[in-house]
Amino acid sequence: MEHFVSQLFTGDYFLARFAFQRGLALIYLVAFLSALNHFRPLLGENGLLPVPQFLRFLRFDHAPSIFHFGYSDGLFLAVAWSGIILSALALIGLTEKIPWWGAGAILGILWVLYLSIVNVGQVFYSFGWESMLLEAGFLAIFLGNNKIAVPFLIIFLLRWMLFRLEFGAGLIKIRGDECWRDLTCLQYHHETQPMANPLSWYFHNLPAGFHRLETLGNHFFQLVVPWGLFFPQPVAAISAGLIILSQSWLVLSGNFSWLNWLTIVLALSGFSNAQLGKLIPLSVPALLAQPLMHKGVVVLISAALLVASWWPLRNLFSKRQLMNASFNQYHVMNSYGAFGSVTKERYEIVIEGTDETAITQDTAWKAYEFKGKPGDPMRRPAQFAPYHLRLDWLMWFQAFNPPGRYEQWFVRFLEKLLQGDRAVLALLRHNPFPAGPPRFIRARYYRYHFTTAKERAESGAWWKRELIAEYLPPASLREAHK
Repeated sequence: MEHFVSQLFTGDYFLARFAFQRGLALIYLVAFLSALNHFRPLLGENGLLPVPQFLRFLRFDHAPSIFHFGYSDGLFLAVAWSGIILSALALIGLTEKIPWWGAGAILGILWVLYLSIVNVGQVFYSFGWESMLLEAGFLAIFLGNNKIAVPFLIIFLLRWMLFRLEFGAGLIKIRGDECWRDLTCLQYHHETQPMANPLSWYFHNLPAGFHRLETLGNHFFQLVVPWGLFFPQPVAAISAGLIILSQSWLVLSGNFSWLNWLTIVLALSGFSNAQLGKLIPLSVPALLAQPLMHKGVVVLISAALLVASWWPLRNLFSKRQLMNASFNQYHVMNSYGAFGSVTKERYEIVIEGTDETAITQDTAWKAYEFKGKPGDPMRRPAQFAPYHLRLDWLMWFQAFNPPGRYEQWFVRFLEKLLQGDRAVLALLRHNPFPAGPPRFIRARYYRYHFTTAKERAESGAWWKRELIAEYLPPASLREAHK
């Protein structure tokens, strides 16, 4: 046992720390850019779910945020731009040119800024990868920089997070939809996932036998491979490499924001210098021993986080396993998981408007096109990940609700379209009413399927759709205020 433990702690992780911190900085940069473009129309003073109203019912100790001290769109811009600038500086290596405590301070500020956004982001920031970024960002604060030795305790906690992410996702599937157990889930998933990408059509049209093999492989990568992260080298590196391989497959087949990219970045913690040195042409400098203060902080933080691990650990082995849950207001030591249930049919809401003064059978309706979600069947799905299109994702969830059951943000969204709100319209791919807002708006409910290879060769369409129902009858701005 003593020999096993000594092997576990051998090997230097300078290159793993270097690559992890650069990857994390890049993801932070993407996250703050996404917030800069989406937060104000969705959550700003005049947004769909205004933060000032939300803060009236939210205590600071329940959801710490800078915005408790007074939200304004100007303050948000300061937060977003500060995050962008600090992320960019960390990405180009500023944190390596200052004392270790300065590097930790920059990463700490990034964590506080993004925590402030997530904790007031409501449904638009309810995704598992928000907590992932915050947990990984919190651990990064204590990694130090290239001036001091790498604290293996933090490397271990990064692997522990990666294990919970992968193993939790595997358990939620095995316990969830029967199609994961009979190996048929991936016959549906590529078509019904929230946002398809340019290759999803090709993945969906692979043979059924390949999809069964693909599903079986998913179980292996999520339920078996992660255990190797806790073994000495080279087993830990082999496990990390297999996780990167499986996540690269998901990057190729879907648009899951920075979920897969951050998982790949976390997996870098599994490699030693000898292994990463073959890929990263960077000489390893002579490192100073960890300062006593840094050692003390790392030990205290690690001990606290290991104690806090009780909640996600208990959740992993619970019959009522929670998916993507935070057990504290700081979003550290979370539970993770995805697609415990796979939708077998894809439904989409298509919003249309008209500028005619009266509705008749001959009324010409024009459709609003979103940037990522399906609309025009002729339009090929686009690649956006690791960027996050928050409105498009919420439209996918809204389509689970039957006609007549509308989320608050959805009603506000339709109202903004009737008002011709420029900030909200900027979130769309196409505004069919550039000269002024429509007089009436409606929504229609469609079932979408990918075309077959033969159908696509004949029509050029990527999707085929059939009208299911009227999702929202024609409404005017006057009716929206009733």
